[in-house]
Amino acid sequence: MTSESVRPLLLPQNRKLRHLQGIYLRNLTLTRPRGHTIDDAALNKSPQKLQALREPQLHHAQSSGDLRKQPSTLRRTSSNWSAASPQSRQKKLEDVIDSRMADSFFSLHCEGQEDPLYISEVVEKAMNPSFRFFNLSSFSAAITRLDKITVKFWVKRQDFVILLEEVVDLRALHFIGTLENHQFLPNSVIFHLIDGFYALNISSKPPNPKPAPSLPTSSYSALMRLSNLDESIQDALATREEIANQINEILNKAPVNETPQAQEESLLAARYVSTQQKLLNQSLRRRNDLQASITARSKAIEEGMRAQRDAQADVNNAQEKIRSCQELLKTTSIDMAGQRRRICEELLRIFPIEPTDKPLLFTICGLPLPNSSFDDSEHEDTISAALGYIALLINYLQYYLSIPLPYPIQPFGSRTIIQDFISVLPDKERNFPLWIKGSVRYRFDYAVFLLNKDIEALAEGLGIKVLDIRQTAPNARMVLLAACGGRGEIPGRKKGGVRGLLVDIASQAQSRSASVDSLGDGARRALERGISTAGSMADFPFATQQLSLRTSGLRENVRQ
Repeated sequence: MTSESVRPLLLPQNRKLRHLQGIYLRNLTLTRPRGHTIDDAALNKSPQKLQALREPQLHHAQSSGDLRKQPSTLRRTSSNWSAASPQSRQKKLEDVIDSRMADSFFSLHCEGQEDPLYISEVVEKAMNPSFRFFNLSSFSAAITRLDKITVKFWVKRQDFVILLEEVVDLRALHFIGTLENHQFLPNSVIFHLIDGFYALNISSKPPNPKPAPSLPTSSYSALMRLSNLDESIQDALATREEIANQINEILNKAPVNETPQAQEESLLAARYVSTQQKLLNQSLRRRNDLQASITARSKAIEEGMRAQRDAQADVNNAQEKIRSCQELLKTTSIDMAGQRRRICEELLRIFPIEPTDKPLLFTICGLPLPNSSFDDSEHEDTISAALGYIALLINYLQYYLSIPLPYPIQPFGSRTIIQDFISVLPDKERNFPLWIKGSVRYRFDYAVFLLNKDIEALAEGLGIKVLDIRQTAPNARMVLLAACGGRGEIPGRKKGGVRGLLVDIASQAQSRSASVDSLGDGARRALERGISTAGSMADFPFATQQLSLRTSGLRENVRQ
């Protein structure tokens, strides 16, 4: 081991409680010494030993003849174990070992706290107990910076009692380096710090000197020159001190001239006045700016209050107008809903969708329409016409119900086209036919799918959930019935909506001189009263047809 490893790293004044890592106890002794040594005389109390001790120690010298006459006697043994059995010897050794071994633990205490800082584990049946390491850095700085600690060792014979209590000053510990090659006294406490082992009652060994190269010394002439230089420096210092004292005496005797000091104070006062004048001017400018700002803000507040009063007056004046507008809006909304119901009723009469004997098979205007399953090639024209009616009905409903369709429809009867502007397709392939004959089948099927999606959009706009979008005619009928539903009676058609009926009635009319307006008025009165101008509805060519706002031959009267 080198000399570097046996030197302590911590100075005595730097040893604190935070540096303590472990505590050991060596040479555990349960009985304290009584002031005398323990030898064979203290251990052996046999009668032979006592008799030998009672015999006089001094006797007279005898001749050789007297020595021959004495009978030979056996030498007394110094131990009574010679005749002992192995069991008794083993028992005696166990008793000796048990008297030196015990269960032990220690606790650390500091001044000012009742509870111990740390309690170690219990080491069972040991003469030299070594306890586990611990770390006290988790405590507050007031505890970790202490240099004094109380150590209490507890041993157990029948119950735990205090064996040793020591107040240890960490600065007074002796560095021993390691636990090897040391003869410890009874109940020696060893402290393990971060730089090695320390003991309280064992003196530390002086460390070996560090090997260092020999340094050259100075010569006699160099020392003399250094001495002369030191004397010169001392003379210079004495001369400086003497000159300083003379200068102080001259200054004390000379009269004091206060003019420079007064001039300096005057200049300082002038500077202070100038600085304060600048600050005063800045304060005045700041005050004027604040006054102008306050005046402008006051005017702005007055204008704002005036505008607020005007706005409040306008609000008060507009309350009655707002209530009347709200009532008008409510009435208009109710009228619009009623007119929509009436229009949907007329559409339901114009495009009747009726069930057939087959389940989930409906007809529109008497034309049967399968539900997205078109296998019968004999009725292609019928299916195309039925799909045209459905497309025309859906196209009307989007305007009357104000629900835009995601896929626009161009109704052309049995040659209706539906467009897809949502999918990623070339512009030339966005039109899909709703007829079977002469079209690509997959494009026709996709057109039917788009028509069903339009019907689903109308249903969702009315708050209806479609279970199966493939049911084209049932879903369209469900949308129409939902649009016709509502509270109250359906309002009637406003009068004056039909200007005239432009039909070919030249064979039934007596004269062509009547105006178109009079003919229109007569037809409207006939429709309202249930009779015709000639006496019955049979006189008109459209008497057997259902009439609506868009019936061929009728025009709206746009004049009020």
